[in-house]
Amino acid sequence: MATQQLESKWEGKSIVNLKHPKAEQVWPLLEDFFNFHNWLPNIDTCHQINCDNKDEIIRYCASTAPSLSSDDGEAIIKWCHEKLLTVDKIERCLSYEVLDNNIGIKSYVSTLKVFSSDGDDENGCQIEWSFVADPIDGLTLELFSGYVESSLQGMAENMEKALKSSKLGDFASFN
Repeated sequence: MATQQLESKWEGKSIVNLKHPKAEQVWPLLEDFFNFHNWLPNIDTCHQINCDNKDEIIRYCASTAPSLSSDDGEAIIKWCHEKLLTVDKIERCLSYEVLDNNIGIKSYVSTLKVFSSDGDDENGCQIEWSFVADPIDGLTLELFSGYVESSLQGMAENMEKALKSSKLGDFASFN
């Protein structure tokens, strides 16, 4: 994982290899902007929300975590409103930004890309998750980059499992 500290921005990138699925099989899973909760291990819900500007596509993503500071054990819901910026079906990439949240993110833009491994679609694929963000209070760039890295690993595992058990495409190479 490569990261660097810019003057006032954090920048990072993580890449994960999927051994069996082809890029053309993984891309539709990422392209569905409202399906993130099916792949990202720590997201409980993800759905479109209505906004005043009909040209904008915005999703609500949330996760539930137990409260560490509450004696009653009540859960805390961490949420984000995220706006789809671009989708490129040819390059298999999409970008989004965080608009609003309750987890301390001030500015965050992320890009997810799916590549054929070594340019050969027969040898699996790679997912790249890159981001540029303002520093987040209470975190370091290293901690945040670690979160992105582990989230991407979990996402890849969930996608491989789903594709292996589905009837989408030819999965003879999974055996």
